[in-house]
Amino acid sequence: MPRFIRYCLTVSVLAMAGLVGSSVAPQAATPDASTASSPPPRSVYWHNWTDSQGVSHMTKCTFHTYTLKSMSPPAGPQWQDALSTGKARLISTVQPPHWNGAWHPDPKVQWIIPLKGTWFVQAMDGTRVEMGPGDISLGEDQLSRPDSAGHKGHLAGNVGNGPVTLLVIQLEDEAPTADKPCRFQ
Repeated sequence: MPRFIRYCLTVSVLAMAGLVGSSVAPQAATPDASTASSPPPRSVYWHNWTDSQGVSHMTKCTFHTYTLKSMSPPAGPQWQDALSTGKARLISTVQPPHWNGAWHPDPKVQWIIPLKGTWFVQAMDGTRVEMGPGDISLGEDQLSRPDSAGHKGHLAGNVGNGPVTLLVIQLEDEAPTADKPCRFQ
């Protein structure tokens, strides 16, 4: 995965964990005693996954295999969780006010990070989740199959009257899976 994409994903995850902010003082090249002795953080993401019957679900998951290290020495250490390696495509998208995505599967296994505004995803099982800045979603419903109403994948749209800006990171080398909720930990 290109360094920039890894950086964007890591910064987003760290921001969710409250580890990145505008008032953070520069760190030394080694962790202080409190950081080194504290347990690794846990961060939340929503996984839109498909079961073996072709039904999509939204499950709340956690990243929790963080390692404290420098991303680029001599910079100070930070908690990192390498989620995926390989080719990725980075897309910035702005959904216009009142955007409605209709029922559709994700085009690829992809991380979706809202940057501005609030957006929702509703899975075929009826679970609806609203997400805004600081939230992360993993879209992986490509193996879904139409239900009796013809719904396939997920329903998505904007919440409120404004546009929604999303950062989408498509994982080019990741094949979709079934029956594996929370597969990135």
